Amino acid sequence: MKEFVVIHDYLVTQEIVGDWDGREEEVAERMNEIYHTLYDLADEDIDTEVLEQLLALIWDTWIGQEAIAEIETNDIYDWCKHVLDNPEQYLHPEE
Repeated sequence: MKEFVVIHDYLVTQEIVGDWDGREEEVAERMNEIYHTLYDLADEDIDTEVLEQLLALIWDTWIGQEAIAEIETNDIYDWCKHVLDNPEQYLHPEE
């Protein structure tokens, strides 16, 4: 259930994102926008573990991408929607 996931546990600051040649604030803002968008788009009855795994995926997917500082809101929405519509493409069963 979505209500059991605390989105603030995932949000980042400019100190956390590392060195981005003076663009740390923009990167932190975009990362947080992705976290909020994915969380907001998730169904209320989404399995808690699935949502937590998808939220964790955001850091692994985006923090190394140069485009993160300039990604547009509509692209963030599209990516989050795709991830939520196709979680099996992103989640790997525990081995």
